[in-house]
Amino acid sequence: MLKYIIKRLLWIIPVLFGVAIVVFTILYFSPGDPAYLALGDNATPEAVEAYRVEMGIDGTYWERLGRLLTGMLHGDLGLSFRSRTPVMDELLVRFKVTFNISAWSIVLGIILGIFFGIVSALKQNSIWDTLSTGCALFGISMPMFWQGLMLILIFSVWLDWLPASGYGTWQQMIMPVIALGVNSSATIMRTTRSSMLEVMRQDYIRTAKAKGQTYWAVLRHALKNAMIPIVTVIGLQMSTLLAGSIVTEVIFSIAGVGKYLVDSMNARDYNAVQGCVLLIAFVSAILNLIVDIIYTFIDPRMKTMYASSKGGFLRGLFHKKKKEEAEA
Repeated sequence: MLKYIIKRLLWIIPVLFGVAIVVFTILYFSPGDPAYLALGDNATPEAVEAYRVEMGIDGTYWERLGRLLTGMLHGDLGLSFRSRTPVMDELLVRFKVTFNISAWSIVLGIILGIFFGIVSALKQNSIWDTLSTGCALFGISMPMFWQGLMLILIFSVWLDWLPASGYGTWQQMIMPVIALGVNSSATIMRTTRSSMLEVMRQDYIRTAKAKGQTYWAVLRHALKNAMIPIVTVIGLQMSTLLAGSIVTEVIFSIAGVGKYLVDSMNARDYNAVQGCVLLIAFVSAILNLIVDIIYTFIDPRMKTMYASSKGGFLRGLFHKKKKEEAEA
């Protein structure tokens, strides 16, 4: 298992370099000159060239790409065009905010999604199933920006209970967490319901009931066997929250990675945009690895599959074929 984790961690490196090349190429051929945007249209050619040298955006495509990839090896993502400070330092400060909101949002989504998914599965075709399914469909269909605006309208404008923007107090976190968490809970609820219905129809569940197992023992056993697709969806939702935070942070004026990315795109701050995308890609890769590790605690058979990956699945088939030929 340790070898598998190390292998997956090493694979993150070429993935990040691939993402960096794609993002850099798109930004390089995008219209607009960051130097003129920062200095103004009346700037002299000498001032523009000096600015490009200072910010590291001078030279050909290959020269700038080489500087980017070399800087990544040293943990240097360049300077922000706006603040002229290292992009890595600004990202670390803002990532704490985004991580805090996303963590509370996924906790809320897991609690609501799994609870109502189990209730909906156990009370299939009842009024509770109808209400839970209807709320889940509404949550999935509702755009996140519209949901955030409605929360501000109701709780800030009409009721005056919560602040409409900002970050720092627990009151300011309530609406962003709800906006992100409700959307995630709807998807988790639908997956939990489908997975639980499939498991509850299995023979071993009927056998457990026939043996006189308690209701809660059967439910716990069924939930454990239904967790693989649920954990998969939770992992995907955790990655999606990073993208969803872009909309939420802009609506609620939260100084996180999402708002930093939008502001950097508007200002043609290419180094900051590249840093944000690379950070999101890195976090998504780590989350996928964590989900794969959680699989092994839910289903021990996964350990055997991961162990076979140390030499590769094809290598395993090759040795198996050689063994059969030798026995023949």
